[in-house]
Amino acid sequence: MELALNVLDAQSMITTFGLAGILVIIFVETGLLVGFFLPGDSLLFLAGVGASGAAAEVFDRPGFHLSLPMLLIGAPVCAVAGAQLGHLLGARVGARLFARPDSRLFKQEYVQKAEAYLSRYGAGKAIVLARFIPVVRTFLNPVAGVLGIRAGVFLVWNTVGGLVWTVGILLLGYRLGDTLKGSIDSYLLPAVFLIIGVSMLPVLIEVVRTRRASRAAATAGPAATAGPAGPAGPGTVPDGLAADRAGTGAVQ
Repeated sequence: MELALNVLDAQSMITTFGLAGILVIIFVETGLLVGFFLPGDSLLFLAGVGASGAAAEVFDRPGFHLSLPMLLIGAPVCAVAGAQLGHLLGARVGARLFARPDSRLFKQEYVQKAEAYLSRYGAGKAIVLARFIPVVRTFLNPVAGVLGIRAGVFLVWNTVGGLVWTVGILLLGYRLGDTLKGSIDSYLLPAVFLIIGVSMLPVLIEVVRTRRASRAAATAGPAATAGPAGPAGPGTVPDGLAADRAGTGAVQ
């Protein structure tokens, strides 16, 4: 039900705020912790549809149309700038920020999940993959700053991930809109749910793996549980990230 509401919110925000609203939402979702609940994937997909020949049909507004060139330029810029801001905030105030207790919106597990991806995949792969995972793509950026990943290293992979995520989903929506013009209403909702489902797939896989590991540790007994621990608290550098900090002092 929550996912359905997010889909409706995305369409409503595009209709109400247009291109400027899309770009602001992309920036906030990737740059500010308060934006983790915003519908980034469905927003980009529907924005792509809004730039296609089916725009007026889908948004039920005669003459409604978004500029594809502006989306293809503005969305990556806002996604990269937002994530870079998140990294900077993490480097400057993240350790204090993440020390706060759980609340209705903020959960320590969000931070731990972001740390887990950085530790497991290393900085480059984690930064790119996180773009396609809701919540993780918001919290990974400041966590990378807390863990001391160099700003230059983060910028390179942030740019790659931001381009692949925004341009890929925008063009997918645009292509579907042009291909199914005249009958897209029958396919739009399933397509949006498919996009969201694909984005959530890595999270579901991670949940299954975590539960299996927990059951295995419980079965093996105390000897097994005394092995390698999960992600450390914010400010502790996982071994897999040592190379990203080697030879550096303060984060640039």
